[in-house]
Amino acid sequence: MDGRDLVRSVSGGGSGRAAHGFRTVRAAWRRRRIDAAGLPPRGAERARVPGLVQGAEPGPGGGLIRFGRSELRITVTVSGAVFWGWDGADPEPSYALAGACPEPDPRAVLEPDKDGGWRVVAERVTVVVSRHGALEVCTPGGVVLRREMPPRWWEPDGGGAGRWLQRSEVAADARFFGLGGRAAGPRLRDGTYRLWNTDPGRAFGPGDDPLHVTMPVQMVVADAATHLMFHDNTWDGTVTLREGEEGAGSGHDRAGRCELRMDGGPLRCWVMVGTPARVLLTWAALTGAPALPPAWALGHQHLRRGPGGEQELRRTVTAHQERDLPLDAVHLDAGHHDRHQVFTVDQERFPKLPVLAEELRRDGVRLVSAVGPAVKAVPGGAVYDSGSALDAFVRDGAGRTVRGEVRAGESVFPDFTHARVRKWWGGLYEERLEQGFAGFWHDMDEPTSFSAFGETTLPRSARHAVEGRGGDHREAHNVYALCMARAGYEGLRELSPQERPFLFSRSGWAGMQRYGGAWSGEVAPGWPGLRAALSLVLGMGLCGVPYSGPDVGGPDGGPSPELYLRRLQLGAYLPLFRTHAGPPAGGGEPWESGTEVLRHARGALLERRRLLPYFVTLAYLARRTGAPYVRPLWWGAPEDRALRECEDAFLLGDHLLAAPVLGPGGEGRTVRLPRGRWYDTVTEEAFEGPGRARLDTPLSRIPVLARAGAVVPVRGADGALELEVWAPVQGRTGGGLVVQDAGDGWAEPEIERYTARRQGRRVVVTREREDGAAEPPHRVRVRGLG
Repeated sequence: MDGRDLVRSVSGGGSGRAAHGFRTVRAAWRRRRIDAAGLPPRGAERARVPGLVQGAEPGPGGGLIRFGRSELRITVTVSGAVFWGWDGADPEPSYALAGACPEPDPRAVLEPDKDGGWRVVAERVTVVVSRHGALEVCTPGGVVLRREMPPRWWEPDGGGAGRWLQRSEVAADARFFGLGGRAAGPRLRDGTYRLWNTDPGRAFGPGDDPLHVTMPVQMVVADAATHLMFHDNTWDGTVTLREGEEGAGSGHDRAGRCELRMDGGPLRCWVMVGTPARVLLTWAALTGAPALPPAWALGHQHLRRGPGGEQELRRTVTAHQERDLPLDAVHLDAGHHDRHQVFTVDQERFPKLPVLAEELRRDGVRLVSAVGPAVKAVPGGAVYDSGSALDAFVRDGAGRTVRGEVRAGESVFPDFTHARVRKWWGGLYEERLEQGFAGFWHDMDEPTSFSAFGETTLPRSARHAVEGRGGDHREAHNVYALCMARAGYEGLRELSPQERPFLFSRSGWAGMQRYGGAWSGEVAPGWPGLRAALSLVLGMGLCGVPYSGPDVGGPDGGPSPELYLRRLQLGAYLPLFRTHAGPPAGGGEPWESGTEVLRHARGALLERRRLLPYFVTLAYLARRTGAPYVRPLWWGAPEDRALRECEDAFLLGDHLLAAPVLGPGGEGRTVRLPRGRWYDTVTEEAFEGPGRARLDTPLSRIPVLARAGAVVPVRGADGALELEVWAPVQGRTGGGLVVQDAGDGWAEPEIERYTARRQGRRVVVTREREDGAAEPPHRVRVRGLG
């Protein structure tokens, strides 16, 4: 926190923030004083490199290679993922992995290579290790995808965590994606990206970094193949990227470069090679299948901030119903808590919340509660007293409970890296369920203070259990929200085993998809915020978190009617679709901006409801395959360099292409198309790809195209499931999958497979079954034949 941040924390953001300003400054001084006493000073350091190879011990799936000053273990697993770790680092324990490490692939063999090196040959990848400790990741045909230079360590003479550096090279044509939620992407250009989950303290845009979710996960896309690189290390660090450049004519290529610096922790990583779909399937097998949201969580959700009570909540729902605006859930922020105490309800403003929740549920509307990790440090509070009795709160190196400043005032924080604390915290959700809440939104879970502006609430020297191993906040910070999500998810499974939990978090780390999705935080309300929102969703999907989204409306002042509608139209095609109104002004409700805005807003909300069966199908497929709902245009053709450069459009599943309007004015925009025929879903005009198409962008909608041959499940005018079939090209066939919602429980639904064939002026649609083709059991509507 520099001087400008101190001024903002005291005087910026209105009287509410000013009231917290001096306490925030005091808390920052307190953190630094604790760290000065609890962290060893960094003195002289000894640099180290692996040295020359000394020998090797083959083992299952790979083996151990010994160097003069280090050792390297390489293992190829049966899933095709490759692990390597230096200095005795093993795959476990790991917060990213879902359960035990996969079994080694017995077919992979460690064998001698030229010049005294070694190599491990597997079905989809070959790893070559030089005698100095450099590694090359190659395709089966020998094309080098990534070259890792020998690492370098710096270790304090007096002991303690040693920092390290790993430099890498990739192909000149390669492009970088991922690293969690980045506002400047989805393609990560030259620059340095920090690995430290951070609340920027304000609405953010493309120039802000880091943000709430950072992950050491890179997806690198090149002509030869796609690979995903994951450095399994939770410490603070930076990734510096520099894209390569191909030489013109007979000029030399300049390789792309990556430089990873970590402040401590193990040097271990996983790499997966293949198509983007294959890579994320392997990643999901390693880190866990994405949690499956209930069908209502794939509809329109609404957050109304402010101090209102039950009557305002009723008015909000009634206003949507009277104006024919679909609404599936209403979110209550921390303002519904009793004096900002978590897991309590303000009985004065919500005296009969369970009754109201049941009435809303009968109308198809669920309630979602905000939950933060901070527990107000007031003796007599139920959560504070029970947590204190359990010794559940984070302490400093001297054994004192750490206190931080948040909205509620002085608060303490559970240590979610302790299994006993997670179980206690998970049990607290019983009160939320009794109040009628159906879902949960984890907020301020980096954790952060109300006005910290990038500072963590907890000192870096604060002590954590780290699953019994012991450690401090430097190691635990990035996984704090992940462990909180785990506590909530596991608690809800135990409290309500018949229903799938629904929760999403503002912060998290690799593997967070196991427990739910991600909310992007407060995106800047201007036009740059649209690009930032799309970048975040695409980046999170490529890191294995398919369910995410921004707020529509924004927290810092109402947008213009045009901007509001463009945000709403983009949000309607993103997985988490949540509108936002109320103080601080989020653009208000759509009916507050005139009849034209209301009409166009209704169109966007009704289109989302019409596509709900398609979103349900994408959610089930994401759980089975790890594929994100929202995908970059190059998803099916990563070798297409033109598509790799496109960042202003996206695929929704396999069948739809959305081209949001990301700037003001204009009656049209150009869209780059992947290979094949595409139909405008409104006019049914056909366009051929690869190439560019010029599309109209009236204020009422954004361009959406359907792939020829697509079978898209939609909701018909009568509410029944309907198959919207887009005519295949003559001589070609198409098809699609349909997964019908099986309710909010754990039943596994049947996957229906359909084929569409063009026969002259007709399109014949059949359902593929094990006993042969059959007529589809749903109404079919064929489009694109005009």
